Amino acid sequence: MKQTQIGLIGLAVMGANLARNIASKGFDIIVYNRTSEKTEAFMQEHAGSHLFAELHDLSKFVASIERPRKIIIMVQAGKPVDSVIEDLLPYLDPDDCIIDCGNSYYRDTVRREAYLTSRGIRFMGCGVSGGEEGALHGPSIMPGGSPEDYARVRPILEAIAARDFNGWACVTHIGTGASGHFVKMVHNGIEYAVMQMMAEAYDALRKLYKLSAPGIADIFEGYSKGKLNSYLFDISLKVLRKGDEFQDGSYLIDSILDRAGQKGTGKWTVIDALERGVAVPSIAEAVFARNISAAKNTRTELARAFEKFYGNGLPSLSDFISLLEGGLYSSILSAYAQGYDLINQASEAEGWNVDLAEVSRIWEGGCIIRAEILTFLHRAFLASPEKAPHLFAIPEVVMTLKQNLPDWHRSVGIMSEHGIAIPTIGSALSYFEGMVDNAHPANYLQGLRDYFGAHTYERTDREGIFHTEWNG
Repeated sequence: MKQTQIGLIGLAVMGANLARNIASKGFDIIVYNRTSEKTEAFMQEHAGSHLFAELHDLSKFVASIERPRKIIIMVQAGKPVDSVIEDLLPYLDPDDCIIDCGNSYYRDTVRREAYLTSRGIRFMGCGVSGGEEGALHGPSIMPGGSPEDYARVRPILEAIAARDFNGWACVTHIGTGASGHFVKMVHNGIEYAVMQMMAEAYDALRKLYKLSAPGIADIFEGYSKGKLNSYLFDISLKVLRKGDEFQDGSYLIDSILDRAGQKGTGKWTVIDALERGVAVPSIAEAVFARNISAAKNTRTELARAFEKFYGNGLPSLSDFISLLEGGLYSSILSAYAQGYDLINQASEAEGWNVDLAEVSRIWEGGCIIRAEILTFLHRAFLASPEKAPHLFAIPEVVMTLKQNLPDWHRSVGIMSEHGIAIPTIGSALSYFEGMVDNAHPANYLQGLRDYFGAHTYERTDREGIFHTEWNG
């Protein structure tokens, strides 16, 4: 067998499609899977001039890759990644590089990089977003690790990546260490928030204005032609208009149980934010909303005691559609601000030097949250005269939020007043109001804390740490 340029282990859908993508761009790739039956089936269906396979012998798989070797792992996050690494180690040479393109927790990436470095093996954590279609036709790729290792795989990653709105590859070197998997984790956290915000908008339209699923799709289609243009709104149209094969004249969305699943990346984002002391309330509320949805039996029982009546004293539908568009746009901006603040603060603490303008650019194509708003953010970062401490400090963002703030306030007020649960949209507004407030009520909290626990406080008019005998 000829020496291939790269190898890939793991032929579930994402791995199989990524391998096909690499081969289709003219790179010789060899694949391997723990079960040889899956490898045989894959080769029977997708054999080509640049695609090779090793069915049984991992040592032969490794020997078939040109040195220094580049081996992509596409297996389930967690222990399976560690297991594959241990299986590979006896056959690797110094300076060979393992590239984990799965959805690994970034702290596992930190641990694996340290372990492999001690063995003379290079390691890259690489976030990949876009689902199975993205893996095949072009994902957004977020590689971390050393610049030298990125340089080795850059030609392949740039060839297989999606394209941004200017035609450039949606891949960039995120930074050293586990920065790639960290940014992918936060990407997924933002994804949680944006999807929940859209769900809350859908909920308001169906409950307050009694709209059918296709009626809501018509409104979302209008949004998707404007500033809310995004992949998620595009697929919403198909989800809302899909007929139910089991019930003639009905729509599938109306028969789907209101209980959402999750795989943990949103939770990881929230936990990390809590540990770093960074506020990401809308991402947290999106995770909690899924937890509430899982409590289906409890919700059903409680709903009998708290019957709701929707739709009294509402503005016209056309007025609400306009208000909701401004409110949604601002809420999504707020979700990005929260995620970007977490990336920025982690980058400074870890020494990653992440470029948020580049992060915005590579998310323009391929990934699940690709949207017109990312082009706006990319340009806003580039136009900012200096590195802004926060998204809300960038002049273009300031101007946009000021324009949309009245609609944001009104839409939140209407939905809250009429009994619609808006955990992410509401928290997005509260986050904004809190972040732009220089007179936070935390002085009151500090007074209470000092009273009952002698926790001390600072003053506004002089330096130092103070404690008061409140009953003296």
